[in-house]
Amino acid sequence: MAGQLDYHAMCEIFTRFQAAEPEPMGELDHVNAYTLVVAVALSAQATDVGVNRATRDLFKIADTPQKMLDLGEEGLIQHIKTIGLYRNKAKHVMKLSRILVEDYGGCVPNSRAALQSLPGVGRKTANVVLNMWWHYPAQAVDTHIFRVGNRSGIGPGRDVVAVERAIEDNVPVGFQRHAHHWLILHGRYTCKARKPACGTCLIRDLCLFEDKTL
Repeated sequence: MAGQLDYHAMCEIFTRFQAAEPEPMGELDHVNAYTLVVAVALSAQATDVGVNRATRDLFKIADTPQKMLDLGEEGLIQHIKTIGLYRNKAKHVMKLSRILVEDYGGCVPNSRAALQSLPGVGRKTANVVLNMWWHYPAQAVDTHIFRVGNRSGIGPGRDVVAVERAIEDNVPVGFQRHAHHWLILHGRYTCKARKPACGTCLIRDLCLFEDKTL
């Protein structure tokens, strides 16, 4: 695990990320807060591309909790059966949809605790929804961010919560809102798990990763 980068290095890193991609976007398709919750819940151990393919037609007919309940679990399964763990995920989506209808008037709550109380919604999912829909500077730490945070020194930590806190504590406030998207995209396309593309990396001169592939 790398050490923690200092403030000046952090400022320079995120200035570069911002210059390269001023408004980074999540890659999961959605049309409202509810479909975002569903998409993120479905994305566990699946690719965004695969989830988008499965939800393209689903969200045309079930873009609210009540419409999802009307579709039914078997109807949902027909749309998402190409996604891993689809039966379990279908059960979670139906349960969370019922809770949203019965306890929240069909609306998605905008607190982390309330979101995490929904079946199939963990801390990462809650943070993605808070960030992408309500623009709250929540840091959703997935495998990409965990890897980039520890390799680079941007957010070192032994578990996802520690990495989340390191990013919140050390990334300058002006960059907090988009930090998790920049880091996800960096991990997905540059700082890859097996073959990091250090030769084309924007931050290779500041990164603390000792095994750079230059």
